[in-house]
Amino acid sequence: MAPKSLRLQLLLWLLIPLAGAVLANTWVTYRNAQEMAGIVTDRTLLASARSIAERIQINGGSVDVIIPPAALEMFETGYRDRVYYRITRSSPGVGDALVAGSGDLQDPAAPVPPLLSQFYEATFRGDPVRMVAIRQPLLGGAADESAMVVVGETLAARGHMAANLWIHNLLQQGLLVLIVAVFVWYGLQRGLRPLLRLRDDVLERAPDALSPFSAAALQSELQPLVTALNQYIERLRNQIAAQRRFIDNAAHQLRTPLTILATQAAYAIRTQNIAEKDETLEAIHGNAREMARLAHQLLTLSNVEPDGRVRRSERIDLVAVTRRALESQVSHALEKGMDLGFDPAPDAAHVRGDASLLQEMVVNLVDNALRYTPAGGVVTVGIERADADWRLTVRDNGPGIPTPERERVFERFYRVLGNEAEGSGLGLAIAREIAAGSGGTITLDSCAEERGLLVTIALPAV
Repeated sequence: MAPKSLRLQLLLWLLIPLAGAVLANTWVTYRNAQEMAGIVTDRTLLASARSIAERIQINGGSVDVIIPPAALEMFETGYRDRVYYRITRSSPGVGDALVAGSGDLQDPAAPVPPLLSQFYEATFRGDPVRMVAIRQPLLGGAADESAMVVVGETLAARGHMAANLWIHNLLQQGLLVLIVAVFVWYGLQRGLRPLLRLRDDVLERAPDALSPFSAAALQSELQPLVTALNQYIERLRNQIAAQRRFIDNAAHQLRTPLTILATQAAYAIRTQNIAEKDETLEAIHGNAREMARLAHQLLTLSNVEPDGRVRRSERIDLVAVTRRALESQVSHALEKGMDLGFDPAPDAAHVRGDASLLQEMVVNLVDNALRYTPAGGVVTVGIERADADWRLTVRDNGPGIPTPERERVFERFYRVLGNEAEGSGLGLAIAREIAAGSGGTITLDSCAEERGLLVTIALPAV
């Protein structure tokens, strides 16, 4: 489907209502033209009838009338209208007697009072005629004696007059609409220039240019568009930065293990001692497992960053999620001969978040506790209600973390000095990002008797 023109749409939205108003005004103008032509015709008829009535007089008992030429010439308009007239004498007890004119002209529907006029429509000899009738008292005649003058004209002149008035007004309105359209088009051209300049700025940008667009020269209606565009650029820049950090972190963290792995493999190939070869292969297997865990943590960290993937937000059971996480750590606990326990107060604890990420959070916390607690130690996981939150706790009887170090351990790849346990320094950073993504918090404290570490995750209950 062809793209729609914004300029054309705006022009149509402006001109269509204007055209509707012009059409309505055209109809009103037509009615006014008809009314005006009718008024002119009626005034001409009345002037003619009065001019004739003023010439009526009694002479020797009979009615004489001289039709003034002006009474008929005033109808001369060039449209060949026919003018008819009739003069009758009305006497009490005698009735109406024709004095002059066409005796078969139609009378008005109602009697005409003396000195008044009455306009009406009629058909005479097959033509529509506009007529006026006036009654004039006869001076010098008998009491109550009067003359009635009827003048009629065909409607050609009136029709042409109404048409001319209407067409003249219609041409004026059409010219007005044309002028308005030209000015509107010019205004749209000027009004859309900032938008066209913005389009050119977008098209001419280099692929790696991620600086925000300026909205200073744009109209207020277009500034939200630029704001949204700049927000998208900001998200894109953060996403690219997150990807670069992930690549840098992965390269930095995998370089040393891969070097060690290559050295161990080369040694295993060279040695002829079966025991040394097996020992080296076992070390290779351990390093490969640690590298796989590191790669998994790096991917998890990339996903839980604020500009990482879109997270699901669903109502989940924190008890069930924690139980699945602990099941994955049982073999690790058995290898070190440790007591891994789960002590949930409720049967279910519903929170909102991403089930897979929350499970990964619990796995990282428990894995950290198992790694840094000496063999034979105790790691206990609990869930309890605290006001509007569910609290997930992981406690161990290991060496703990000194108070000055408890904020720094959330930094990526940071490890407490003097700790010989293997680790990447990402577990707590991942846990905090996941907890924050679900609207929660994470705190570190000492266990009873200042030994061991207590990790508390508070998540809003739903």
